[in-house]
Amino acid sequence: MRNPQRAVRRRVVDEAPIDPFVPAEIERLVATFGSPLLILDCERVRTQYRRLAAALPRVVLYYALKPMPHPAVVQALAELGAHFDLATTGEIGVVKELGITADRCIHTHPVKRDGDIRAALDFGLQTFVAASADEIAKFEKYRHRASLLLRVSFRSPDAVVDLSRKFGCDPKDVPVLLRKASELGVRVRGFSFHVGSQATDPAKYAEAIQVCVRLIKDNEAAGHGPFDTLDIGADSPFPIARQCPRSKRSAARSIRRSKPFPPSVRIIAEPGRFIVAPAGIGVSSVMGRARRQGRWWYYLDDGVYGLFSGQHYEHASYPITSLGRAGPTEPAVLAGPTCDSIDVIDDQVDPPRLRNGDLVVAHVMGASYVGHGV
Repeated sequence: MRNPQRAVRRRVVDEAPIDPFVPAEIERLVATFGSPLLILDCERVRTQYRRLAAALPRVVLYYALKPMPHPAVVQALAELGAHFDLATTGEIGVVKELGITADRCIHTHPVKRDGDIRAALDFGLQTFVAASADEIAKFEKYRHRASLLLRVSFRSPDAVVDLSRKFGCDPKDVPVLLRKASELGVRVRGFSFHVGSQATDPAKYAEAIQVCVRLIKDNEAAGHGPFDTLDIGADSPFPIARQCPRSKRSAARSIRRSKPFPPSVRIIAEPGRFIVAPAGIGVSSVMGRARRQGRWWYYLDDGVYGLFSGQHYEHASYPITSLGRAGPTEPAVLAGPTCDSIDVIDDQVDPPRLRNGDLVVAHVMGASYVGHGV
């Protein structure tokens, strides 16, 4: 049996004006490529980017490649004038291959090997992120070629993934880190933060922005800086997790209404999932079924070790529909293809009765590369 994760990686469809999400197109694509299949619609990628750009008019959007680094997606966004947030040497290779120049990119991984830094510098990247004295010290020998954003931690326990648990410095430690950078001759040009993946509290954006604006003013008054960049993270929530709001509006409104940004400071953000999640669907086939303890178990050719891995790593709950089946519904279980008993996609579904070969469609799966890297 094919590895479902590998089987979908290079299958990206951009056939506008044809809508690849309509049933007839899904069936045609599966007939052509087989299943499991990840279908990406680059026109939906463009739509999401335009929506976010309109909601945050002063913010420069740096698409984060991590959730979906496929060249078709990156190229579609590059044509709209997007900038790019890179975190690995592999991601640098993607944008370089497409002819995207380094002046449209930043490197935001808070912890890097020396080889990672050198690869980024060789590409032409100049702006990096650090959150500790040890990380700042790595840039002493590159101080004439690189500058830093200090990543500040704002814990967000209500976020689906609290990214400040792992990265970021406490705001009270910023003056110490700025002095360390000054001693080493490393320029710090601003600050960054990320309130968390799928953050559910829009007020967290305003809180973090207000603290960072104060850090800029207080530390410039103390002789540091000048600071010209604030990275607000800002990957707006999208409803793949049950507790997430169904709109970006509250988060965008909170950002726009925050304490006024200093006019000399450039505001950037790192959206990823909001742009690509709704632009992808995952299509699986029923490869077998069994009647067990009063319910049908449907075994699909994709599961939690493939595109559905986000259910474990991102606490995602993907809307799932069956294709071409109608009739009475009944309780059932959807399971993946492996022999591992945890490979269960959903044990509380009620589809119409399915047959072997029927297609099952999972929606909002365009960010399904999360955690896999490049």
